[in-house]
Amino acid sequence: MSELPPIVDLRQSQTALKVQRGVMRLLRQTYDMCCFAEVPLANGRRADVLGVGPKGEIWIVEIKSSLVDFQVDRKWPNYKDFCDRFFFAKPPELDPDIFPAEEGLIVADGHDGAVLRHAPETPLAPARRKALMLKLVRLGADRIHTLMDPGPK
Repeated sequence: MSELPPIVDLRQSQTALKVQRGVMRLLRQTYDMCCFAEVPLANGRRADVLGVGPKGEIWIVEIKSSLVDFQVDRKWPNYKDFCDRFFFAKPPELDPDIFPAEEGLIVADGHDGAVLRHAPETPLAPARRKALMLKLVRLGADRIHTLMDPGPK
């Protein structure tokens, strides 16, 4: 078995971790989504937050904690092939006008979040959805197992 990715990437800034918590609370409480943090994708990228809705819909949220964070990161289009909806998430103090108008946008802090702009729906191909769902089931089970038994793998 390969090394599990972290549940929380502690290399992230405190701002990014707060935004992550607020995004996950928003998706869970408002949209009834189950959320995963730090999800490795088949293209080698890692989604900050991936939510799965009650009908199997998949949203990916890319967290940007500062203007510089957004300016230097041009990998975000690579996430769109792995979700039905793609959002950026930002802290309250970051200007929303820096984000592309055609993408979804969430504002969040350590307590909750709100959708400022809904993302357009671009449904996943059935084969990719199935592969991603299998990956998520295994990832979730492995993370729970690691929490229950952090001993040797």
